[in-house]
Amino acid sequence: MRDLRISVTDRCNFRCVYCMPKTVFGRDYAFLEHDELLSFDEITRLAGVAVAHGVHKLRLTGGEPLLRRGIEGLIERLAALRTPDGEPVEIAMTTNGSALAVKAEALRAAGLARVTVSLDSLDDAVFQSMNDVRFPVDRVLAGLRAAHDAGLGPIKVNMVVKRGLNDHEVLPMARHFKDSPFTLRFIEYMDVGTSNGWRLDEVVPSAEIVELIGAEMPLEPIGATAPGETAARWRYVDGGGEIGVISSVTNAFCGSCNRARISTEGKLFTCLFASEGHDLRALLRGGVDDDGLAAAMASIWGARDDRYSEVRATLTPELRAARPKPEMSYLGG
Repeated sequence: MRDLRISVTDRCNFRCVYCMPKTVFGRDYAFLEHDELLSFDEITRLAGVAVAHGVHKLRLTGGEPLLRRGIEGLIERLAALRTPDGEPVEIAMTTNGSALAVKAEALRAAGLARVTVSLDSLDDAVFQSMNDVRFPVDRVLAGLRAAHDAGLGPIKVNMVVKRGLNDHEVLPMARHFKDSPFTLRFIEYMDVGTSNGWRLDEVVPSAEIVELIGAEMPLEPIGATAPGETAARWRYVDGGGEIGVISSVTNAFCGSCNRARISTEGKLFTCLFASEGHDLRALLRGGVDDDGLAAAMASIWGARDDRYSEVRATLTPELRAARPKPEMSYLGG
């Protein structure tokens, strides 16, 4: 385990059709109560134990993490953690970018190192139809500029590609972010959770995306920057930067995964597609000491056998649908 992703809220101000569709997450949806969430003290303690035992990167996720009140204070506390060698820990965040224009400088001052921003289209009509709350794309682009100006980089931009919805935006996105300070990454549409109506024929394979872009703007593969990296990297032959493709459907990377996730209410998940998590909040609130907490986390991690992305294709649609999986908004990306 080298990368720990911590979901700080199950709430989001978007209703993206592939993550939190309005048909499920409507006005009457019962989100977690505040006392059910891990407190900042509890998050800091869990993170501290993880860092003491080999974790080098902490990523704050959600829901939309910038909706958690006082998030800058949590970042400041996490940024003060040190590895056993005395090295600082990288603190990153995945966000929809809606509040970045306002918060970027404060986040950087608190100790956030970099952000990854979700952006599924540059066409305002397409973007608004996907976020389903009429949020304009220009405000996300303004957030990206603010994050760059604040020094929250290198900044990655994540585009989930769904056939028939925004796949026609692949080339416009590539053109826009080529020769820019931002690295664009294309993510295959995944069957996370049970509410997004996922179908295999709506997945645009990464190989198809690379071929499409490369036909207009030649690409060449480059190596990973770190062990367990999720994205395969390609750079423009003319030096105009790079793209990444995350192929968890067509080219699973379960065998090199070094990421664990802690849900909003403190359950440790060893896979994005895990059927269930392990309750660390109960241990925290039951008075366990740090050694006991470390032993519990190590036991869970050491016993993992997750490889859903590798076996997905062997399952019938009925078996896939029947398999319980937590929602992305609860678990984090």
